[in-house]
Amino acid sequence: MPRWLPRAMVLALALVAGFQFASWAFHELTSLLLNILIAFFLALAIEPAVDWMAARGLRRGAATGLVFLGILIAVAGFFTLLGSMLADQIVTMVEDFPNYLDKVISWVNTTFHTELSRVEVQDSLLHSDWLQKYVQDSANNVLDVSAQVLGGLFKLLTVTLFAFYFAADGPRLRRALCSVLPPHRQSEVLRAWEIAVAKTGGYLYSRGLMALISGIAHYILLEVLGVPYAPALAVWVGLISQFIPTIGTYLAGGLPMLIAFTVNPWYAVWVLGFVVIYQQFENYLLQPRITAKTVDIHPAVAFGSVIAGTALLGAVGALIAIPATATLQAFLGTYIKRYEVTDEARVQGGGTRRPRGMSRLARLRRALRRGEGGAASGASAPGGADTEPTAPVAVPARPDRGGGTSSAGTVPAQATDTERAQAPTGAPAPSRSPESTGPATGEPVPEG
Repeated sequence: MPRWLPRAMVLALALVAGFQFASWAFHELTSLLLNILIAFFLALAIEPAVDWMAARGLRRGAATGLVFLGILIAVAGFFTLLGSMLADQIVTMVEDFPNYLDKVISWVNTTFHTELSRVEVQDSLLHSDWLQKYVQDSANNVLDVSAQVLGGLFKLLTVTLFAFYFAADGPRLRRALCSVLPPHRQSEVLRAWEIAVAKTGGYLYSRGLMALISGIAHYILLEVLGVPYAPALAVWVGLISQFIPTIGTYLAGGLPMLIAFTVNPWYAVWVLGFVVIYQQFENYLLQPRITAKTVDIHPAVAFGSVIAGTALLGAVGALIAIPATATLQAFLGTYIKRYEVTDEARVQGGGTRRPRGMSRLARLRRALRRGEGGAASGASAPGGADTEPTAPVAVPARPDRGGGTSSAGTVPAQATDTERAQAPTGAPAPSRSPESTGPATGEPVPEG
């Protein structure tokens, strides 16, 4: 047996065991890694505000705490408004349920000629098997729901703590990361960090501004229609439509439509039309102007990145897909060399068109040029009369530069019409300087 074979077998088994252990550890730590990723992007989003307060003399820890306190107050206020609205609606629906049921039973009896009563319908609903089964399943799932709620709170606390540390100790973290890299790599890492901060913060602030505009617009509509809970519904529409990509607008419009339907069914149609029109206004006019200097990402690329992020990381990937894609696009844009684009119709989007001869404008310009040329030649003749083209003037032979003689010929082609007219018969015809026209060829100039 070769001596290297046992050592190779041990090494192969060690590699397989290490790979299995790494796979198991990654699978077990996936939730923690996702929480760290969310915290990192949250820290990037709030770092501009922390830097602004730190530049004015406030410590980074205190500045980060103030930012998180503001976020906590905003989130608590949002859920308080939403919870009070939902609680009031649920109480109202429960109180008005007998009246709704009487109206439905009356319509059914009138339309289908039946004899239903509210007492019979209530008894059948209360003693139905599916309702009893649903109540039993809900009671059994109380522990599961409680565990999920506690797990969600623990994840929220984990994300908040990591984001606080990343934002408060951002400069120290960058120094620790750059200390293990060579100098030329340090500049690239710092540039990537700055781009990530700019794009993520710009994405968050631009979305916040658009959420404010959307909330104000929907609040005005709901107040005009007299829909209850207009402030809470406006806050709901503004936040959900902006921070849930792609389908957030339509999800946010569902709740105002439902509340408006309880007031008047036609109000729900008005709300639906306004949501659709405002979405087009936002996509084509508002969003390009606001995000042009912050995110600057094509809508198709944003949609594809959201789908890819959802497939990879679920809801977390959908939330961080757009700022991550904008950061990657800006970082690659600093290293990818771009060239000038040819000014062709296919590039400009105008399509190609075959030439169909000279256009009318070109023919008019050509006629005007011919008229100007005729007027100039007529002005050079005595009395303004048109002059006929002069015949070639014979000139005697003259020695050329090579020592020989050139045969007698006509006026060189370089002589103008005026010089031909002024040259006497038998005299040398004037010509252009050899520096500009070259030596005379001695060939006869064709007539005309």
